[in-house]
Amino acid sequence: MLRALVVLLLLANLAALVWTQGWVGKPAPDAHMAQQLEPQRLQLLNAQRATRLQQRSCVELGPLDGEEALRQARQALQRNGISLAVWQPQMQEQGGVWAVATIRMPSKDFQARKEETYRRMRLPFEPLTVLPDEQPSLLLSRHPSQAAAQAALDALEQRSFKGLRVLQLEAPQRRYFLRAQTLDGLQFEKLRALPASTWGSALVSACSAPAPQAASAASAPASAASAPASGAVR
Repeated sequence: MLRALVVLLLLANLAALVWTQGWVGKPAPDAHMAQQLEPQRLQLLNAQRATRLQQRSCVELGPLDGEEALRQARQALQRNGISLAVWQPQMQEQGGVWAVATIRMPSKDFQARKEETYRRMRLPFEPLTVLPDEQPSLLLSRHPSQAAAQAALDALEQRSFKGLRVLQLEAPQRRYFLRAQTLDGLQFEKLRALPASTWGSALVSACSAPAPQAASAASAPASAASAPASGAVR
């Protein structure tokens, strides 16, 4: 019995030593220091800044043409001390622009005859300027897809218009917007203080409602299908 009591006293003393030395139950002083997150950078907020911190705004940054522009915009936000946590990308699909155009004009005289024919037929046209390798040509209509352009061409060919083709004016692409639904007032002040050149061609603006959707189809300045029917055009 006495021997058991001595053993219990030794174990109790050992447990007390372990606890008082910080070996169990609390970290050593060096561990406490390692867990501190740069305390020298902590700042007390005055009443005005505390109020601004509680304010929330919905802000949009864009459009950003392609994934590289999106990556650069994120880097610029982070580089200027603006947290990325509340910024979410919104993708906008653009299907490209297609056109019904004439073949390349072999001579000025041929072009003049074509232009006179289209005027007489009240068919709007304009010079094709965006594709240097396809000039001189005349642009008759723009369309949001190759299928729509082909349908317009088929309609013209049924009316005996000749020497026309479908061309792609702009390739499909993805555009992005970065949207912060709940940007606090202090972060918004930082964002507003940055020069416009930070974002290239993108703009910082209040959120649109709803979120950006797919780009609307390119409108046609000249509708070939609406031209009045008449005799064959060669």
